[in-house]
Amino acid sequence: MTIWYEERGAGEPVVLLHSSAADSGMWDAQWEALSARFRVIKVDFRGYGHSPYAAREPYSDAGDVAKVLAALGVTRAAMVGSSGAGRTALELACAGLAGRLVLLNPISTLEPTPDLRAYWQEENRLLEQGDVEGAAELNARTLLGPEATDEAWRRLVAMQRHAFELQLAADPEPEQVEGELTLAQVDVPALVVAGAHDLPYFRDSARHLARELPQARLLELEWAGHLPALERPEEINGLLLDYL
Repeated sequence: MTIWYEERGAGEPVVLLHSSAADSGMWDAQWEALSARFRVIKVDFRGYGHSPYAAREPYSDAGDVAKVLAALGVTRAAMVGSSGAGRTALELACAGLAGRLVLLNPISTLEPTPDLRAYWQEENRLLEQGDVEGAAELNARTLLGPEATDEAWRRLVAMQRHAFELQLAADPEPEQVEGELTLAQVDVPALVVAGAHDLPYFRDSARHLARELPQARLLELEWAGHLPALERPEEINGLLLDYL
């Protein structure tokens, strides 16, 4: 299976990896801005956006993205990963495919903390009750910071609801695996971004990665929640263009 992807622009390649609460549509504003200067590639992981939730054998998001890059003839790219896709970006870096990283409120190798577990438990409770809309709204309420517009809220709920619907309909459910990850081996420049209004786990996670990655720099955004690319897209555009 080939996951859905799209590319635009010319120059150094930049890969946009979406949060597990969204799909590649979360990058629409960055897509326009970055493609004026870079060759930008965005993907939908399995079970998100345009990619079906199916696999004949165990798979990984990093493995899927690596196959897309190989098909496009890309041997090294800047990886921009949001939330859970931060781990995907790190795995791709371990595989030698990343020349630079931007990690926005990423998951790390830290164990889940009570705040994160409580969020996941409530999401699972709503899904088990069949309240897909309620679970999608929980994600928007939990993850979007105070700068998010009503339009950002609606878009995130729609993306998350669609992902839930794809994943709940899967039969059989595919098996996803994670690759080995040794942070000390990720020896490429990395900008790690933390939002002051994010869950404590993600703030701790960003600080942990900034300490453990050999070439990392931490940037804390006082205005941001978990998804700053949706909350203040123009500011994130400037941040990415400056760093990349």
